[in-house]
Amino acid sequence: MERLRKLFRWQRIYENNSIAMCPSFTTFLLPAPLPHWPKGRGFANGNINLGELEVVQITRFEFIWGSHLSHDNRKGISFYKPLGLPKGFYGLGHYCQPNDKPLNGYVLVAKDVVSHNRGSPALVMPVDYYLVWNSDDGMRVQDQPGYFWVPKPPSGYKALGFVVTNQAGKPDLGEVRCVREDLVDGSETCGLLLETLSRFQKIPFKVFKTRPRHRGMQGRGVSVGTFFCTRRLTAVEEIPIVCLKNNDPNLDAMPNVDQIHALIHHYGPTVFFHPREVYFPSSVSWFFRNGALLFKAGQYTGEPIDAEGSILPGGGTNDGEYWLDLPADDRREVLKRGNLASAKLYVHVKPALGGTFTDVAMWLFSPFNGPATLKIGPTNMAMSRIGEHIGDWEHFTLRISNFTGELQSIYFSQHSGGVWISACDLEFIEGNRAIVYASRHGHACFPYPRTYLQGSSSLGIGIRNDCARSDFSLDSSTHYQIVAAEYLGEAVTEPCWLQYMREWGPKIVYDSRKEFDKVIKRLPWLTRLSTAIGKLPTELSQQEGPTGPKEKNNWSGDERW
Repeated sequence: MERLRKLFRWQRIYENNSIAMCPSFTTFLLPAPLPHWPKGRGFANGNINLGELEVVQITRFEFIWGSHLSHDNRKGISFYKPLGLPKGFYGLGHYCQPNDKPLNGYVLVAKDVVSHNRGSPALVMPVDYYLVWNSDDGMRVQDQPGYFWVPKPPSGYKALGFVVTNQAGKPDLGEVRCVREDLVDGSETCGLLLETLSRFQKIPFKVFKTRPRHRGMQGRGVSVGTFFCTRRLTAVEEIPIVCLKNNDPNLDAMPNVDQIHALIHHYGPTVFFHPREVYFPSSVSWFFRNGALLFKAGQYTGEPIDAEGSILPGGGTNDGEYWLDLPADDRREVLKRGNLASAKLYVHVKPALGGTFTDVAMWLFSPFNGPATLKIGPTNMAMSRIGEHIGDWEHFTLRISNFTGELQSIYFSQHSGGVWISACDLEFIEGNRAIVYASRHGHACFPYPRTYLQGSSSLGIGIRNDCARSDFSLDSSTHYQIVAAEYLGEAVTEPCWLQYMREWGPKIVYDSRKEFDKVIKRLPWLTRLSTAIGKLPTELSQQEGPTGPKEKNNWSGDERW
């Protein structure tokens, strides 16, 4: 973070006898230059065809207005106009981001490629602008005022972004374009960027990030990179700002197999395990070869599994009829410890945001998930079996721009949730390869080396997720296997075990409250908070092996965020 802070310096701009603070910004760059990607398809060509529209990512901006610039730069946000539009392309809206980061986002600009030969053009100017909000010198300092305008589209067209000015007059009608309604898709808000009250207004002004409402492999919504703002008291269910839609059925901007390998070699993160980790990952084939068994309901003995998993029942859903388990002999403890030397990341490549991005989901398998450590205030208690289960699948996902091949962000899955971290906030180890920290015993993925609490952080009660760098690591740029890329058809063959939709471990229900009570009785009475214990994850009340990657919602859908 210190390096990021050094990227900023602030300068005073004198205009109309008032003082505004304008960030002299630096655009974020990855640590190393991008390679020359292998040729083929439309990946990393700089522009993407969406059917009747061609779009380009713009990452150069002109500062227009910012909040909190005179007193606390880091807590405000700034608004920008895209610069350097290619000939024939038009803006769709302005961009904003927090002040405590270098510029690291984008907006799309669009060009009509076929509609000029037909009755209704794809892009038209708005017929007017409506003023949504103005700061009215309401930041309680002598900042230059800001004005927020929403375009009024003609009938049959939709607006895709707001326009910000630092003058009271309406923007030029040619500032942005509206898009024909059959070429757009619905948007939704996904994160509050700013909430503020001006001096004479009682209703707060809010600014949100936006994203397509329909996402995942089948989603055709394309994020424009613009924002949404409102003065409503409550959240809106349907916002008037929409996103683009990719009407190209071929998704030509997606990478081919050679390009996928190049992306993984260039960006594949290094996964670090805790120095006191004892339950390591392994390859699936190592797990099968060394004694894993397939059980069927009503049968008391398990069946050995071949290295490819060809005997596993494929397809269907998790009906509880089958599960995997460890043998009861000496091999059990060997399997629980895993085998880091054999481990690899299992890669699923899929379209994201209407095929304008590629998601490279990297799945890590561990034969055993170890017991949890309970934290109550300053006290840490190692559990004997709470948190344990056989079979553990965790993953992280790289989101890569199909315009340039540049890494935009990484999703870190953490048990039943997770978080997207922008590329500018990642920790890199070598070139453009980021670091992923796997939590001790649980293997959840985190971006930084520290202890994360799963439970009630405000009360200091929860399950510890300890992350640290050590000599135990796994390089995903070389130790990987591409197991699925549906958009490429038969170019990628899925392994047999990927079709196994049942659980990778048995289900054992027990009374975890008894073990929690034993711990609580050993603590001072002020910390005996039974309600806080109720905030702990429900999965701690039983041992249950997870289903495989293909049974997860994010396999075909978007990550949870």
